[in-house]
Amino acid sequence: MKSYRKELWFETKSRRELINITPRVEECLRESGIREGLLLCNAMHITASVFINDDESGLHQDFEEWLEGLAPEKPHSRYRHNGYEDNGDAHLKRTIMGREVVVAVTEGALDLGPWEQIFYGEFDGMRKKRVLVKIIGE
Repeated sequence: MKSYRKELWFETKSRRELINITPRVEECLRESGIREGLLLCNAMHITASVFINDDESGLHQDFEEWLEGLAPEKPHSRYRHNGYEDNGDAHLKRTIMGREVVVAVTEGALDLGPWEQIFYGEFDGMRKKRVLVKIIGE
């Protein structure tokens, strides 16, 4: 069995952003040479997420409004976490959206369903953060 590991780095221009990282993950899969196996893709920061969904702008706006309704950024005093930083909401948003995805690799391709894409969700951005891609298989 072979294994492959790569870190993808991101620095968003805004506090919250959703980025389709499917092409970068597919590039990792090509680099790995693995044709059959499993791919793990996870955020390495507690205020960021990796998840699978549709790449549709209306849905992305729905996510923003839904998450903001569940865990509004302000007032910062709402969160007991907010002492040193003002990102209590980002921790909650990450928990809701998830830490990682696992995708089957079949015949050298990501075995995704129709419309499925992999996203990096940033909830406390404007600084460098990373995502781990780990692939195992043959």
